[in-house]
Amino acid sequence: MISRLSVPIIFSLLIATSAQAFVPPVPDIAAKAYLLTDYQSGIQLAGRDPDTRVEPASLTKLMTAYLTFKFVKEGKLKLDQQLTVSDKGWRTEGSRMFLDPKKPASVDDLIKGMIVQSGNDACVTLAEAIAGSEEVFAQLMTREAKRLGMTGTNFKNSTGLPDPDHYMTVADLAKLAAAIIHDFPEFYPIYSMKEFAYNNIKQPNRNLLLYRDPFVDGMKTGHTASAGYNLVASTKRDGRRLISVVVGAASDEVRASESSKLLNWGIQFQETPRLYAAKQAVSNVAVWKGQLDKVNVGFLADRFITVPRGDAKNLKMAFTSTQPLIAPIKIGQNVGKLAVSLNGKQLVELPVVALEAVPEANIFGRAWDSIRMWFKSIFG
Repeated sequence: MISRLSVPIIFSLLIATSAQAFVPPVPDIAAKAYLLTDYQSGIQLAGRDPDTRVEPASLTKLMTAYLTFKFVKEGKLKLDQQLTVSDKGWRTEGSRMFLDPKKPASVDDLIKGMIVQSGNDACVTLAEAIAGSEEVFAQLMTREAKRLGMTGTNFKNSTGLPDPDHYMTVADLAKLAAAIIHDFPEFYPIYSMKEFAYNNIKQPNRNLLLYRDPFVDGMKTGHTASAGYNLVASTKRDGRRLISVVVGAASDEVRASESSKLLNWGIQFQETPRLYAAKQAVSNVAVWKGQLDKVNVGFLADRFITVPRGDAKNLKMAFTSTQPLIAPIKIGQNVGKLAVSLNGKQLVELPVVALEAVPEANIFGRAWDSIRMWFKSIFG
């Protein structure tokens, strides 16, 4: 996936250099901050104040869920495991799934109650089961955020209840949403559930787009009086997935309509062609002092780029290899770069890696190549 450090530059180039395709301005978004990203390419398509600290409210539960999914996947927590509801969990204020302190709840139900019903009581119960206390769990959340490259995030609780030292950025929220989709596809369908019943109480999912747009399949709402109305939404359409983050809207209706504007704009006016498939050779490069004379190079994962719709045919790619390339070479070793340009303007440079390992040649092969390299350096 393209480094997000280069994303803002990429987007400005897409707009400025597209002579043939037309992309209208980003629609006005009535929110404190927002961001629209393409999941496959990792490119930010539109945004305002993406790196400004904001109060996430219940969007915090994306990280609570991420850690819970991780513990389940690692076998440290079982879906059918019954967890005791503590007095703190039962008394936690705000939205709840109405846990009964006298009745244990399964991890599976707690996950659904956390995601669909936005239950603060579910979050605290899961946090205490995983880390012993919600305070320690919040520390784990912050550590996990740093591991994921979320540089503008700090957690003080598992729920998103207001705290001056509890904050995220919309860029970090987009990154976290993408990580959930990528790392835990087996759990992601929960985010599309429109309702969930527990303890004979049925509650609807507060994400209005799930009811209005058949292509939207997640993800999470959030609201406090101080944060306003927040929504992370994701749509999968025409083989593409986009993620929008809207925070600080005036109502649940506004956060839904503004998110819909962003997603539709991104789908209609951009496209995301695949540059190369995973392990598809971009080129082959000469190798010195190795058991092979050449090595196939490319990408270990599919590589995409987002451009104005209709401009994919104008993309040009130029590969430059690292020279001299000397064995031993490991799979995944950086061996060059691929420059991607549109209408004569460079959009991005992508690191290209070895697709196969090349062990060292024997002593005679290495000696012979040393002589050849010396002559090449002298005579060209």
